[in-house]
Amino acid sequence: MSDRVILHSDCNCFYASVEMLYHPEYAGRPLAVGGDPEERHGIVLTANYAAKRRGVKTGSALWEARQVCPDIVFVPPRMNLYLRFSRLVREIYADYTDRQESFGIDECWLDVTESASCLMGSRSTGTGETILSFPGAPCRRESPIRSGEKIAREINRRVREELGITVSVGVSWNKIFAKLGSDYKKPDAVTVFRRDNWREKIAPLPVGDLLYVGRATERKLRKYGIHTIGELAEADPVWLESWFGKIGLMLSIFARGEDQTPVSRENSHVPVKSIGNSTTTPRDLTAEEEVRLVCYLLSESVASRLREAGFAGDVIEIYARDSGLSCCARQHRIGTPTNITGEIEAEAMRLFREIYPWNRPVRSLGVRVSGLQEQTAPCQLNLFQNPVLREKQQEAEYAVDEIRRRYGWHAVQRGIMLRDRDLSSLNATADDHMIHPHSYLERGNRTGA
Repeated sequence: MSDRVILHSDCNCFYASVEMLYHPEYAGRPLAVGGDPEERHGIVLTANYAAKRRGVKTGSALWEARQVCPDIVFVPPRMNLYLRFSRLVREIYADYTDRQESFGIDECWLDVTESASCLMGSRSTGTGETILSFPGAPCRRESPIRSGEKIAREINRRVREELGITVSVGVSWNKIFAKLGSDYKKPDAVTVFRRDNWREKIAPLPVGDLLYVGRATERKLRKYGIHTIGELAEADPVWLESWFGKIGLMLSIFARGEDQTPVSRENSHVPVKSIGNSTTTPRDLTAEEEVRLVCYLLSESVASRLREAGFAGDVIEIYARDSGLSCCARQHRIGTPTNITGEIEAEAMRLFREIYPWNRPVRSLGVRVSGLQEQTAPCQLNLFQNPVLREKQQEAEYAVDEIRRRYGWHAVQRGIMLRDRDLSSLNATADDHMIHPHSYLERGNRTGA
């Protein structure tokens, strides 16, 4: 049985790269996507390479980034924009395979075995590049991995030319080494790990470069004298299992290049698992009507982001923190995926009433929608809902979205907002919102030798 051909494509400095397209005036300058430096809160979500070379790190506080790079430019995150670019990148991937597995909105595994094993008719551009034409052309046999490298280079070129951002792509026979390849050389690069070169290239790498070897695991491995991926590959799996449990066996399989987990078909699934928004209120909330107003504001923000990204979700979550900083949260799966404000708010408030004891006033609230799928995906009809009414509600909300895009968020306000101008003045478009990517293990992957 021949090897699979797996690619891992990673958008380089994704958020910052997208922002640079919309801010040509910052060309050549260090730029980071993060919170609001004027209010002295927030962290660096990502930085461009000019900032990284100056010592700016993802996850550092904005003031820390300013210390190491005084002339850095901060821009607020625009998740809807990044999700749109993520979808455009995946449309390019879809020209080569329907097996796409997201690892966040900027990373994706691709199984191109079928395309690579029978590389269709190709033509030269005259510049040393090869344009691949897959549908309906005659087969030309060659090494699947070499064909996979050609596909990776074409994806790399197309993303750069069609979207204006860059990707680094790893090519290998398994998902773990393919991801190592996309991290091996950045930016805008293609790295190939074959069975005849992986020991030379991968074995000397620090063990911390391997997927799911975090800092704590790396420290423990070093304590046992394992510093590189090669040393981990040579370690006795029985010892590793005694030290780490089942995760030890998994890491042993990863290090030896024996991971066989398939690349899943995405179908209607999206590259993130939830979108939410949270806020600390201008004053502590002492009545349910105040909570409902803020909850409506947050639900409206979340619903708007869902619609803009083309998503709907069927799991609603409410999060509340009181004035004593005690927290509580609950989520519930509803019958039909939604991106309608009223449906999200109604379920969030129902959950709030169930969990909040009112021992203290409410200090902050959060609303989140997960279980996301494309809003055009088919779903089971609910006998207790009026589909005509829901369609009208969606049309009305899309109309409001368009007005706000043209004239600003406060151009259209719901009547409930008139009850308390102080609370309704909260910036619902502030980017305190949460976006959570899927993880490799969360999908229920199983690793076999």
